[in-house]
Amino acid sequence: MQSIPIYQVDAFAERPFTGNPAAVCLLDHWPDDTLLQQIALENNLSETAYLVQKGDVWEIRWFTPALEVDLCGHATLASAHVLFTHKNYPGERIVFSTRVHGDLSVVRKGENAYCMDFPADQIQKTTAPDGLATALGIEPLEVWSGREDLLVVLGSQEEVENLTPDFRTLGTIAKRRGVLATAPGREHDFVSRCFFPQYGIDEDPVTGSAHTTLAPYWGKRLGKTLLHARQISRRGGNVLCEWKGERVELTGKAVTFMVGMIEMKK
Repeated sequence: MQSIPIYQVDAFAERPFTGNPAAVCLLDHWPDDTLLQQIALENNLSETAYLVQKGDVWEIRWFTPALEVDLCGHATLASAHVLFTHKNYPGERIVFSTRVHGDLSVVRKGENAYCMDFPADQIQKTTAPDGLATALGIEPLEVWSGREDLLVVLGSQEEVENLTPDFRTLGTIAKRRGVLATAPGREHDFVSRCFFPQYGIDEDPVTGSAHTTLAPYWGKRLGKTLLHARQISRRGGNVLCEWKGERVELTGKAVTFMVGMIEMKK
């Protein structure tokens, strides 16, 4: 019988049932990728993170129910929370080793609060793909192209709140990882909603990696380096962004929802 410890954590959340839920699995070695994908599909959460310790560093990989991704913020936050809270990780800084983006560090910032150091996106203004406005149900003011996503700028928080995208069409039009819809916030520097239908996630509740694209845009537009962001999905969550040129620090809280064990016959 193979046993894998599993934790379900609400990331970018101050209480359960808010923020973005992620599963975190602790492994002693890397199994076949097929098993990793099957577990992620069984979990049916936007991300499942897998961790393998190698000395002082934790190797990390992230899977949606459909495929592996290069970077995930909320599941990294959840992973740090598990190690600090449930595994009594010593010190205040954890280093995660990734396959694409090198080492990422997470620093504990108080009770259940963590600051992640991520690479900032380099965005460029672009033209909207044909059919984007129809799929979103609104004409964007601006469209920017990032490392993986399209950034769509709207005029107000209300316009972002009222979006009812045609997800099937959106997934075929954008031909990117996802579409990030954003606007100035009423109580925050900016708000956003994030759509990833090509990755099996119509709307992600709170997307840490998207803020590596959002923060540079709003930092330049507002002339600020410290930005208070709110992702206004149904669950919702706050992300404190500090834009530092080539890096973005993302700070949020996390709470444990469930602790368990995966038991599989060999």
